[in-house]
Amino acid sequence: MTDQLRTARTLLRRWHDDDLRPFAALNADPEVMEFFPATLAPVESAAMVERIEQGFETNGFGLWALEVDGRFAGFAGLNRTTFDTPMGPHVEIGWRLARWAWGHGYATEAATEVLRDGFERVGLADVYSFTTTRNVRSQAVMERLGMQRRPDLDFDHPRTPGWWGQHHVVHHLAAVDWRVRGACRASSPG
Repeated sequence: MTDQLRTARTLLRRWHDDDLRPFAALNADPEVMEFFPATLAPVESAAMVERIEQGFETNGFGLWALEVDGRFAGFAGLNRTTFDTPMGPHVEIGWRLARWAWGHGYATEAATEVLRDGFERVGLADVYSFTTTRNVRSQAVMERLGMQRRPDLDFDHPRTPGWWGQHHVVHHLAAVDWRVRGACRASSPG
């Protein structure tokens, strides 16, 4: 298992203790958490990091801490879902960035590297992503990643009954489609 991934502008790495404070601040920001049922308390953020790190140990992949210019910016990575969805057991790609990191393409850049690692090193056949219907920014990232909208798989999140954002839209990318897209990019001029 690798301990980090790099892109031109980002570092994706395992979590450090000094990530807990900025991660808690990110999760307490109402704008960052707009498309989640609630903000998180610091103890909830710390527990999430513990679960993320356990996922790395169990699965060989996870949600990487994301740095930009040496500054903690959030996370991007892969996660096995632990609740029922129309996709059945699957791996999802996700990201959450601090507001200062929005609008610079960091989520797309980091997620592109996460997909490469997932398909090449981990050997995944499929990756899904989902979010609330109103989260158009994340849906735009999914589209930039080459993920295909799958309305046949949209679902009401079972852990958010009664929440306005319970209904989730689904995007999907198969490894074979990712490889074809990569070959097309590599062979295109310019």
